[in-house]
Amino acid sequence: MKKFLSALLLFTTIAIAAMAQPKMPTPEELAKKNVDELETRLKLTATQKGVIYNYAYNMAKEQVALMKKQQATGYNDEEVTKLYRLNNETNKNIKAVLKPEQILEYDKVVEERLAGIDPKKKKKKKKGEEEEKIVGIEGLKSVKAGQP
Repeated sequence: MKKFLSALLLFTTIAIAAMAQPKMPTPEELAKKNVDELETRLKLTATQKGVIYNYAYNMAKEQVALMKKQQATGYNDEEVTKLYRLNNETNKNIKAVLKPEQILEYDKVVEERLAGIDPKKKKKKKKGEEEEKIVGIEGLKSVKAGQP
């Protein structure tokens, strides 16, 4: 009876631990989420959406592969640098598909992503109050260590 209870407790603990770990998104999920947001914000045509999805999917495959590799072996500067280069190349390729007015909005999207701004969670401003926005390296310098 003790062995059965011990086995049951062990199984329950493992099951709870497995459920607590967040599921890593697939490249398809990442690319779809990315392209859906861009489609809404940039009003993409069907052709643009298809081409951008291919770029986003390739980028997402590399991101997921890097996340898995880092979980297994740890952080590697060279791999992260390679991912940044691919990200820059992907952004350049996406801009080549966009119209000039879409490029302006795309730049805003990229800036918001880099700043960690979620467009779905916009802060409500009080009447007559305007939010001060510091961009670029000055914005990074102004954040104190340990603050989000």
